[in-house]
Amino acid sequence: MNARPRVCLIGCGRIGQVHLRTLIAHPERCEFAMLVDSNAAALGTIAADYRLETVSTDVSAIFDDPTIDAVIIASSTETHARYIEEAARTGKGAFTEKPIALDLESTDRALAAVHRAGTRLQVGFQRRFDSGYAKAHLAILAGDLGEIEMIRDAMRDPAPPPLAYLERSGGLFRDMTIHNFDCVRWLKGEDPVEVFAIGSALTGGDVAAANDIDTGIVTMRFADGSLASIENSRRSGFGYDVRTEVFGSKGAMHIGDSRQTPVRHLTASGVREDHQYFFLERFKDAYEAEILSFLRAVASDAEVEVTGADGRAALRLAIMA
Repeated sequence: MNARPRVCLIGCGRIGQVHLRTLIAHPERCEFAMLVDSNAAALGTIAADYRLETVSTDVSAIFDDPTIDAVIIASSTETHARYIEEAARTGKGAFTEKPIALDLESTDRALAAVHRAGTRLQVGFQRRFDSGYAKAHLAILAGDLGEIEMIRDAMRDPAPPPLAYLERSGGLFRDMTIHNFDCVRWLKGEDPVEVFAIGSALTGGDVAAANDIDTGIVTMRFADGSLASIENSRRSGFGYDVRTEVFGSKGAMHIGDSRQTPVRHLTASGVREDHQYFFLERFKDAYEAEILSFLRAVASDAEVEVTGADGRAALRLAIMA
């Protein structure tokens, strides 16, 4: 495999631009070959802003090019599975934003294509690449917290997305809570056996027009009897909020409940805290790290850190909710 793979990006929306900045900031890790988006006006603006030489509104320009090694899929949700299948068919590695699809049938078809082709597929669950969450995960694996008995995970956005997004998102649980589902099963190391959920539409407006909910609570039980809860809201009056608490038989960890203090470790002997600078984009570094991880996997023909199976498992929980 090419040690400096040629990579294309599909989608120049908000998250697409985040990934674009990572790709062009690391020419030592990849050769950025092309940006594709069906919106010609937006594509032209982004091309000018980033001084891109090669752009296209035709996605086949990527899949018909045998010199392309990998593709980053940051387009709308309904296109993910189709582009994953095309990448597999043409022997290209693929990184896709969540979810792979909105249903298990389409997801399984995409995963089967990847399996047949023997290509790489990574799903964009960026929390796994955040330094605080990664540190907590390692502590859990090391047994520092003992047996995990309860996990509480919360995420709140500053404001609901627009109607056009909501109508194509698959709903709160598939679009937003799917991150929490992945985080909980990753920290716990297994899937729950029971899932209970309740939700409300409190903001009205576009959420109500989309027949969606903006506030949800999920509770889960694992085979050993341990529990987890998830809280989500599309509206937070004080800005973006993400926090996770993991309670074990030996202690607890609080992750992300303060942007200046992303990890607080509580034990019988005292409290240890990490401090880091404030940044507007809570997961800015994690978004960069997940793309660099994918590029390493493609360049070295190694396994990805977040698999298609992980993406399917989180979607399954979202559907159960």
